[in-house]
Parts: sequence; C-alpha cells; structure tokens
Amino acid sequence: MALTDEAMDKIKAMIVDGELAPGSRLPKEDVLAGQLGLSRSSLREAVRALTAMRILVTRQGDGTYVSSLEPHLLLETLSFASDVSQGQTALQLLQVRRLLEPQATGLAAALLGPGDLRELRALLARSRSATTVEEFVVHDIEFHLRIVAAVGNPVLSMLLQVLSTQTQRVRIVRGTRAERAVEHAHREHEEILRALENRDALLAASAATVHVSAVEQWVARSLVDTSLQVAED
Repeated sequence: MALTDEAMDKIKAMIVDGELAPGSRLPKEDVLAGQLGLSRSSLREAVRALTAMRILVTRQGDGTYVSSLEPHLLLETLSFASDVSQGQTALQLLQVRRLLEPQATGLAAALLGPGDLRELRALLARSRSATTVEEFVVHDIEFHLRIVAAVGNPVLSMLLQVLSTQTQRVRIVRGTRAERAVEHAHREHEEILRALENRDALLAASAATVHVSAVEQWVARSLVDTSLQVAED
C-alpha cells in the first residue's frame, strides 16, 4: 500500500472510531504524524486528498477540521465521474437514475404545494424559450431537482444530481438530433407536470420512467452503432 493511502486509511479509521468527530480540529501536523507513525510529508499528502474528498476542511490560518460528513456533501465529489462518463459507464449511470427518479417523482405528487407547481410550470415555460442546448439543460436539471427536492431527502437529491450532471446531459443532447430530442423532452416534461398537478403518483412515476428511459435507450443505441462501426472498420 502506498504511504499516502496508508495515511488516509489511518485518518479515516480515527473518524470511524470516533477519535475525530465531525467538526473537530485535527491535532497539529507533527503531533498527528507521530501519533499515526507517519512522515509529515505522507500526512500532508493524505490531508490534501481527504480535503479534495470533502472529508476534511482546511481553514486558512486556523487548521484542518473534519467536515460535517453529511452524505450529500461527500457525494458531491462523485460529480466528476458523471461529467466524464462515456459509453457503457454513462448508460449504467442512467440505469441507476431510472431506478431512483421515477419513485421520487411519484412521492413528490403528494408533497408539492401550489406554489411549487406554479414554479415548475414557470420552469417549463423558460425551458420552452431556451435558445441553446446549454440553456435548455439548465432548466431541465432544475425542473427535475425541484421535483425531487420535495421528497425532503438531500442525499437522494444529491445522488440524482450526480447521476446526471449538466455536462453529461449537454453531451447526450448534442449527440442526438438535438432539436428533436429537445422537443421530445418538452412533451415528456409536460406529461410529468400534468400528473403532478393531478396528484397522480402512479402516472407521475410512469411519465418519469418514460422520460429517463428515452435518454437511456438513445445511449444504448449509440453504443450499438459504435460497435457496428468498429466491426466494419
């Protein structure tokens, strides 16, 4: 095991064992290095890595602290994986999204208030007036996240945000015949919102399934087309 990995494991073990609680300050570098039997350079590298993972937080001039360790905070670091996902990996992320988002949308049918529904309607109007794929995707993401937010589970909200980031969605829409893909999305959004307005949980979940499945099917078809092209070459 690399020294940096060993140092990271030792710090994480201290957190898991309760020696370092969420929000607590790490001992001074020389003290912690001696306590863990590590060199200061290995400890420094481990702290940098754990800070990037949002497990630790460095406060300028004040030291390094354990973060709140809230699951939704830690999940933010996974967004990059979705941003760079291609091919089979992108398809797998969409499959997980299909398992989660329709259920969340169905639950939201009973939880969205009149003000929430008006805001969702306004989001669809802004989506309709978008002039670029990037602008459409911004409203698309906000539409879905506002629905999921009604469930009141920040871990679920962050997980679904990670599963389908703005970068990923723009890439997928641009990879299709963009105008037709956007028009289909408008219709599917309308069906989701109509079901939510009618407080029809089953229909809302079904409409969300159709919507996510359409994107998933396009990615699957693109994988097949790419495989055939490679075989022909």
